Amino acid sequence: MSKKILLSGVKPTGAPHIGNYFGAMKQFVDLQKDYDGYVFIADYHALNFIQSKKEMEKNIIGVLLDYLAIGLDPEKLVIFKQSDISEHTELAWIFDTLTTMPYLMRAHAFKDAEAKNKEICVGTFNYPMLMAADILLYSPDIVPIGSDQKQHVEIARDTAEKFNRIFGETFKLPESKIIEEVATVPGIDGKKMSKSYNNHIPLFSEYEEIKKCVMCIVTDSSGGVPKNVYAIHKLFRSDEELKKIYKEKEGKYKELKELLIEDIEKFIAPLREKRKEFEKDIPKALAILKAGSEKAKKIAEEKMKEVREKIGVNI
Repeated sequence: MSKKILLSGVKPTGAPHIGNYFGAMKQFVDLQKDYDGYVFIADYHALNFIQSKKEMEKNIIGVLLDYLAIGLDPEKLVIFKQSDISEHTELAWIFDTLTTMPYLMRAHAFKDAEAKNKEICVGTFNYPMLMAADILLYSPDIVPIGSDQKQHVEIARDTAEKFNRIFGETFKLPESKIIEEVATVPGIDGKKMSKSYNNHIPLFSEYEEIKKCVMCIVTDSSGGVPKNVYAIHKLFRSDEELKKIYKEKEGKYKELKELLIEDIEKFIAPLREKRKEFEKDIPKALAILKAGSEKAKKIAEEKMKEVREKIGVNI
């Protein structure tokens, strides 16, 4: 029997942080042995945030290097770029014609933007339909994600069900895969780690940057266990180890932060060095991306032939 299929992606909107890694990216690596994988760079999604040619190009290469540095193996899964596959936007339009505005107005990204009184672009409103196309084109069994993306997988499932009901069985219904222990990784202020909150620890940061971030972790002054420090430390050591350490160093916040700095550095240093090695040969990395996009294109083309036939435009 062939392996089951996984699919996921990352927007090229800037350097990833440890929350991105533990919340989703680590799953790509851990699961690549057991699944046929498709992992893409979601550059068209990033247009909602970045409208600078130089920045977009830099960030696309950045995500590619990130993928390779964390251990994604192009021999085991397909690494590709969303914009190389025109079927993503074609299928998104077809889904648009089946989807009502009230339904999309329930999406978190839209409601968040509306609450902030921003001028909301159509891309933000339509974001879930493009994501549904991203997912359903490749018939994945699972979509490894952080908890904040769960609704998008639910929308993809709803869209698949609606299309199947109207035009006949076409799309597989995927399941989201979320690791509950790291579903929401806390930032240095105790809120969810996010670049938009400026409370993150970059995944490939140098030692001094790690030190600066950790020393800024918000702690209370009541003694005992500093909750925010402990919550981040759990990413790098087991609860069993930490309980003993934090008991021995109760109230010694500086020492606990220093230990966390060392543990983060020990984890990040090999990834950082690996990324620097890939950075020395960008053409080689881009060749991997090109080969992956060619493989993904074949799968997407086959699915779109089926979709066009079902909707009646293949005459």
